[in-house]
Amino acid sequence: MPTQIDYEYDHSLYGVEHESGPFLVTREIIDTYSRSVGEDNPIYTDPETAKAAGYGDQVAPPTLCALFERGELPDIKLQFGRRQFHGGQRVEPRSPIIVGDTLTASSHLKDVYTKTGRSGTMVHVVWETTFRNQAGVVVADVQRSQVVRE
Repeated sequence: MPTQIDYEYDHSLYGVEHESGPFLVTREIIDTYSRSVGEDNPIYTDPETAKAAGYGDQVAPPTLCALFERGELPDIKLQFGRRQFHGGQRVEPRSPIIVGDTLTASSHLKDVYTKTGRSGTMVHVVWETTFRNQAGVVVADVQRSQVVRE
């Protein structure tokens, strides 16, 4: 259940898009990522299987785009706590990511809210990023949460 506490941050960042990229999706990136997450679906590991399934080339696992969320996002100037950690992410695939695609990312501040639990009050800062390929097709939406503790 949300708890109301006093904290300040830069509200002017809502609705402001922050662009990053381009990010070239190579076979090496897909192979390395697939191995690292234990992916064994052949459309992600074998180009010929992907082509036989109707794709133009080897397909990237849908969560691969989260690797490219390294663009510098602005500091929201949160006046609360000192300890920060990754609070989770959600990837919503929209269209396949294929070897040779060039992705761009557009991120915006989606939400800032508090929760209180056993370890105290925490502020959650949520960014949403939309990834598009070179044709402008949305391939994924990613929400990432950063948690700040007292």
